[in-house]
Amino acid sequence: MPPLAARGMAGLLAATVLAGFAGLRGVPLAVPEGRWPALLTAALLNVTAWMGLATMGLLYLGAGEGAMICYTMPAWTALAAWPVLGERPSARRVLALLLGMAGVGILVTSGGLALDWGKMPGVAMILGGAILFSLGTVWFKRHPLGLHPIASVAWQVGLGCLPLALLSPLLEGFDPGSVSPHGWAAFLYMAAVPLCLCYLTWFAALAALPAGVAAIGTLATPAIGVLSGALLLGEEVGPRQALALLLTLAGILLAIGEGRRKEARA
Repeated sequence: MPPLAARGMAGLLAATVLAGFAGLRGVPLAVPEGRWPALLTAALLNVTAWMGLATMGLLYLGAGEGAMICYTMPAWTALAAWPVLGERPSARRVLALLLGMAGVGILVTSGGLALDWGKMPGVAMILGGAILFSLGTVWFKRHPLGLHPIASVAWQVGLGCLPLALLSPLLEGFDPGSVSPHGWAAFLYMAAVPLCLCYLTWFAALAALPAGVAAIGTLATPAIGVLSGALLLGEEVGPRQALALLLTLAGILLAIGEGRRKEARA
C-alpha cells in the first residue's frame, strides 16, 4: 500500500470511528464559534505535516536514519515552548532532554548519517515534519480548541489525513487487490492504535503537562521499537541498545518527576 494512501485512508477510518464513539458517548462534535482557524492549523501541523512528511521521507532514508531525525522533536518543542509559552526550561528538564536525546542517538545510529545528496530530500522532509509537529504542540497549548479530547482528535485526524488521501491518486498508484490479508490487518491496526488510541493519549498528556515535558515522553517510542524488534523479529539487544534504553528511560523519569513537582506546587 503506498504511503500516502495508507496514512490518509487509515486516518479517515480512524476519524469516522472516533466520531461514532463520540456520538455514542454523547460528546458534542460541534466546533465552537471562532475556533475553526485554530483547529485547521492544529490539524495541518499535528497530522498532515507530521505524518505526510515523515512517511514520504522514509522513501529516501533508512528507518534508523529517519528515526534519528524524527525524534529531535522534543528538542524543537522545548525550544519553541520557551518564547511562545514562557516555559523556561529548568536544569532538570534540560538534563532529561539531553539524556533522552543521547539515548535515541545511540539507539538509532550505527555510523552517523552519510552525507548523500540522494538522501537529502528525505532529511529535509523528516526534519521539516519534526519541526512542524513541535510547532503544533506549542500551538495546541497556546490556542485551546475548546473541544472534548475525543472530538478534538476526531476532527484533527480527519482533517489532517484528508489532504493525504486526496493527494494519493495524483502522486501514487494504489491497487487494493494487491494488498495481502496481513497488509489489511496492519492497516486496521494503524487506524485503531496509532491514529485513535495514541492520538487520544497524546492530547490528554498535552492538556495535563507542560509542552516540553509531554514531548520528552515520546522518546520512549524508539525504545519500544527495540524491545518489539527483539520479541517479534529476533533482533539482537546488546550493550549498545541497553545503554540507549537506560538513557531514554532516565530522561523520561526525570521529566515525570518534574511534572509531579509542578502539580504539587499548584
